Amino acid sequence: MKLGLGRLKDVLKTGSGTAPVEGEKEQAENKDKAEKEEMQTIKSEENKFEISEEKEGNTMELKKTGLEAKKGLLSPADRTKAEKTGLIFFPAFDWAISPTHPEREERLLYTRDQIFEEGLMDLPEIAEYKPRLAEYRDIARVHFCVPDIKAQATTPHLIAAGSCLVLGDALMKGEVKNAFALIRPPGHHAMTVAHGNRGFCNINNEAILVEYLRKTYGIRKIAIVDTDVHHGDGTQDIFYNDPDVLFISFHQDGRTLYPGSGFMSELGGPKALGRTINIPLPPGTPDEGILYVLDSLVLPILKDFKPELVLNSAGQDNHYTDPLANMRFSAQGYAKLNEKLAPDMAVLEGGYAIQSALPYVNTGIILAMAGLDYSCVREPDFKPGMFVQASRDKKTLEEIVATQLENWKNRDRFVEAEVSKHGDFYRRKKQIFYDTDMIQEFQEETIRMCPDCLGYKTIDSHAHGGVGNPRIFGVSIPIYACEKCQAEAREEYKKKLIHPEYDYVYLQDKKQDEYRAYNTRTKRETVY
Repeated sequence: MKLGLGRLKDVLKTGSGTAPVEGEKEQAENKDKAEKEEMQTIKSEENKFEISEEKEGNTMELKKTGLEAKKGLLSPADRTKAEKTGLIFFPAFDWAISPTHPEREERLLYTRDQIFEEGLMDLPEIAEYKPRLAEYRDIARVHFCVPDIKAQATTPHLIAAGSCLVLGDALMKGEVKNAFALIRPPGHHAMTVAHGNRGFCNINNEAILVEYLRKTYGIRKIAIVDTDVHHGDGTQDIFYNDPDVLFISFHQDGRTLYPGSGFMSELGGPKALGRTINIPLPPGTPDEGILYVLDSLVLPILKDFKPELVLNSAGQDNHYTDPLANMRFSAQGYAKLNEKLAPDMAVLEGGYAIQSALPYVNTGIILAMAGLDYSCVREPDFKPGMFVQASRDKKTLEEIVATQLENWKNRDRFVEAEVSKHGDFYRRKKQIFYDTDMIQEFQEETIRMCPDCLGYKTIDSHAHGGVGNPRIFGVSIPIYACEKCQAEAREEYKKKLIHPEYDYVYLQDKKQDEYRAYNTRTKRETVY
């Protein structure tokens, strides 16, 4: 399959590099097998840990990156002289929900074949990186996996998340100016608690990347712009109470599409109000409408927030041929969006028009990130002007922009007013449906309203429809918690270990980078 890009071929003639050889696939498979065996050994060793105070300091090395877990932080390198765009491809050949499910390996195989055929990987502006497995502690830093990480994160999940960390390291070391992780399985619907698969997601790749960069490099202020057609409810959930992470999601209106959320009233927790910006777009919104929202709302807010990094959850299912949604975005629109947004790193999420959209959209994004001409990247059936913004929808978009700009302007006043309403704790109840695994979760989240820090979080979660209908209790300590909250939270964890109503109890101490999972039936504790 060729794009027939014309001028792109002329650009690619100047490229240099080595094309993939026949034996590379076999070598990669052998490496994956060896890494899988190594990970199984690590898991086996972790399961030997039993609850005891003397093992609380146990840590694991961050393998295969050259970085070791240590008290000091690594300083990000200067990227002003970096010229390359980093890429990783991981199609996850051995993972699929079902053989005919929209979320399958062909999502990336057509793209991979296309960009290799067009010679993009031979360009001097492109640097290809190899995946690695994420460590269990990278997952535990973000999720309470029920019953354990092994049950929710298969080897392909660990490689997809690990691929993001590889590119994150390359970015922080100054090896590349930006990066694009073309990976699957996707992750932006995976929330803090993971009882199973929802929205095709088990673990949240981008959230895992954020927490890894914070812990390894000391990055604090990060913006995540989610351009998937479905609301990024998992990423929103994970950072809902964190004012240092600005989460912006534009998506098809939740009244018309899964997961049925992402409304403008969802602004963040008490101390993070206004740091969640949802933009529910009318079905049928074309390039014109989405780029208007980007220029008028997203870019001004990013300029004001001044993040150290901008990450893009790059879902491609806003495309006019996507079978799971109703939007009218084109490959040119996606490339222009990327050029304007200029993310430091993009991570692939959804997009299920395997032949008619993904090869063109991904090619356009890669060229835009590399600073190359993408004007000749077009779908065979696309004609300029074929989609026009309806006047009624244009008015709706103008109202959304005005409302969210006002919310952003008043965010600090909102926080002050909201915090004054609560005493020592803030609580909210949620019902979460796992559409893939048919699990209904009932959850109560409690935030300690500490005057000195963001306060720790506890989650009481009960699943119905899963194996054993487990009930869990999780304690999460933020990376910048005060000592009082850290001590109080750890004591809360210890108290819950003897409560018979819970099947599993978890501790997520991001400040100390220590993660524990206790099985109340076997009386055994795993330390990550």
